Parts: sequence; C-alpha cells; structure tokens
Amino acid sequence: MKISIITITYNSEKTVEDTIKSVVSQDFPNVEYLIIDGLSKDKTLQVVNKYSAYIDKVVSEKDKGLYDALNKGIKHATGEVIGMLHSDDVYANNQVLSKVAQQFAIDPALEAVYADLVFVDRENTDKVLRTWKSGAYKEDAFKQGWMPPHPTFFVKKSVYEKLGGFNLDLKLSADYELMLRFIHKEKIKIAYLPEIIVKMRMGGISNTSFFVKLKANMEDKLAWKLNGVKPGWFTTIRKPLKKLSQYFVKS
Repeated sequence: MKISIITITYNSEKTVEDTIKSVVSQDFPNVEYLIIDGLSKDKTLQVVNKYSAYIDKVVSEKDKGLYDALNKGIKHATGEVIGMLHSDDVYANNQVLSKVAQQFAIDPALEAVYADLVFVDRENTDKVLRTWKSGAYKEDAFKQGWMPPHPTFFVKKSVYEKLGGFNLDLKLSADYELMLRFIHKEKIKIAYLPEIIVKMRMGGISNTSFFVKLKANMEDKLAWKLNGVKPGWFTTIRKPLKKLSQYFVKS
C-alpha cells in the first residue's frame, strides 16, 4: 500500500520545516509526499527545496484557497490512501503512517481511518492546550455535533473518485461538509485509531475570531442542506459546545 500525504503551503516559512520533517521521518516505507503551494511570497519554497530528495511533487501556482489546493493535491496523488497534513501541523511520532496502514491491512474493505489530535502552543509544540478525542463512530453521531479531526482523516483515493472532493462554495467548513457527506450520508466504512497522531498549532483561520466562528457555524448548516440531509434540533449548537469540552480532556 502506498500512502500519499498532501501539505498545503502559503507563506509558511516559519513552520513548514517541522511539518516536512515529521512526514519524511515516518517509518512507513511507501509514502508519496506532495507539496501544493499557493505562490508563497516568503522563503517557503526555499525551505521545501532543502528536502527535494524526499518530496515527490511540488506544485506552486495561484489557487482559490485551501480547499482548492487540497483538491489539486488529491488529483496529483497516486497512493491508494490519502492523508493531509497542513503546514503548521506535525505528526505526533514517526509511527503514525505505519499504524494507519495497519488499520487498512486488517480490513481490506475499510475506506477511511481517523484518530485523535491535540492543539499545541505555536512556539512550543510539546505544550498541549486542547485534546480532541474522537471516540468510536456511532450512526447519526453527526447529529449530536460529532466530527473527527480532519488532519487525522485518511481516505482511500477511490472514495474521492466516487464521491468527489472539497466543495469550493464553502470557505471554512468544506472539510466538515466532506466528512458529513462521506460518513453520514454515504456511510463509507471507517475505523477509529484510538491515539493522538497529529499535533495542530493553535491560531489557525478556523479559530481566530468570533466572526470567523459565526461564519463557520453558518456554513455547517449549509453543509447539511447541500447534502439533502437534516441535522438534529441542536446539532449546530452541540458542535461548538463539544469543542469547549476539549479543554478538559487529558491527553
């Protein structure tokens, strides 16, 4: 099995080296690594080029944002399984991809794997600020405000080919819409890997301000409408409330 990892970059010179190191240090032998850059104006590509021997493809061109870049990465990926690690995130250890691959090897019918994630300080990635413990999926869990952390979501390329990629009409919640579509609506077969596999730096676009969070909440509602499925009475309230509980979960 080959696993393709996609990293999206744009003016990421301060963090992208940590991301790259966490991918190229994985002990899993069959990894395809793709960097999709949005024409960075800083030294991002200089950092990337330092690791050219370990990176299979670099694309640097103007895009329509994060989700457009991810769709490009999916098209370029040749692995059976695709994972995505953003340019300010890192894998928790060098065995992450091996453990993900093991899940797919145990059950050939499996279509996706997800796990747990911690939010860490931007300067000190060993300092955990929040813990996102996913838990095993139960039918209709999305109606209760549940969703897995997208950076831990590994999906077979055949699923993207069958069900499509990210919806570019959504600027903040296209990852939520995609997982809602795959898991809740289309009921792909998934497995939970009960351990922390990604460290995400705090301060990303999705958790910067009240207005950004409000817009994301509105897009969450739109995601249900786009898929022709109905949320629960309090789904869009429960989803942000579940994030509050992450501050009280021990890693």
